[in-house]
Amino acid sequence: MKKNILTIGPSLGEKINLNQIHQDNFIYRINGAHGDIESIKNTIINLRKQKSDIDILIDLPGNKIRTSGIKAIQVEKDKDFSLKIDQFNYKDFYKLVKPGMEVYANDSVFLFIVKEANDKEIIFTSKSTGLLLNNKGMHVRNLHNNIPFLFEKDKELIKICNEFNIAYVGASFVRRAKDIQELKQILYPNTKIISKIETLDAVNNLYDILQEVEYILIDRGDLSTEIGIEKIPRFQKYIIEMAHHNAVKVFLATQILKNMEEKPIPTIAEIDDLYNIAKKGIFGIQLSEETAIGQYVKECIKILNLIQNEINNEKIIF
Repeated sequence: MKKNILTIGPSLGEKINLNQIHQDNFIYRINGAHGDIESIKNTIINLRKQKSDIDILIDLPGNKIRTSGIKAIQVEKDKDFSLKIDQFNYKDFYKLVKPGMEVYANDSVFLFIVKEANDKEIIFTSKSTGLLLNNKGMHVRNLHNNIPFLFEKDKELIKICNEFNIAYVGASFVRRAKDIQELKQILYPNTKIISKIETLDAVNNLYDILQEVEYILIDRGDLSTEIGIEKIPRFQKYIIEMAHHNAVKVFLATQILKNMEEKPIPTIAEIDDLYNIAKKGIFGIQLSEETAIGQYVKECIKILNLIQNEINNEKIIF
């Protein structure tokens, strides 16, 4: 693998200085969904103080409907709860949903059924029990035809990319080639676009999207909410093959070393998957929670290096 994307957060960039772990093949990701515009600017400045010549990726939040300005809400199976319209990052969300619609929240950890929607609130019946947190996705399949590709925060973050000469921008929830074309109109051309493939529409329009970019990233988490988790291996294989056929480089994301958020070693299944990913010609992987909030950032990096060394030096064993 040529490049690895490491997500900045309380663990990496705050507790751990970049100089402690930096390698030339690292790209440092700022998740634009978290933090306001000023805090993201300050993060860029702080990272460049730590290491001036790093490559930074700003990942646009995209037009994903998210909870906004809420405290943790306890939801219980078969019990109703409500969210006011200003508790979503898209205030017209209520116009798009109807009673009976299924809403998958927080990467499909929760399932809610819309009970009622009006210009004041949306009432849900929860089919799950747990804590619904702020800034978590509220996904309804086949809903986005009437939603703009770039929300206001995306546009503000693109201005930051231009101002700070950011190396990469992650285009979230791309559905068709014209979404990338829209982004190119306002983004300086020296910033490279990584088109995230995380919607069924993006898969259906994959060939056209591949003509617009040099890089894609398969986000298996959001894609799984659209197609079903059992289809991820088949879709992943198809996307990788299409990208390689069109000379587009592929990053892969979501739960690469999930176990290492809380434990110092990965599972054997994670090691096996990481090895097979690398052997398939993946250009790079993205670590998200593993480095942003995980307890074992340095150990994650060590595992990535061990796998790469194993592939570089492997011999046939009879």
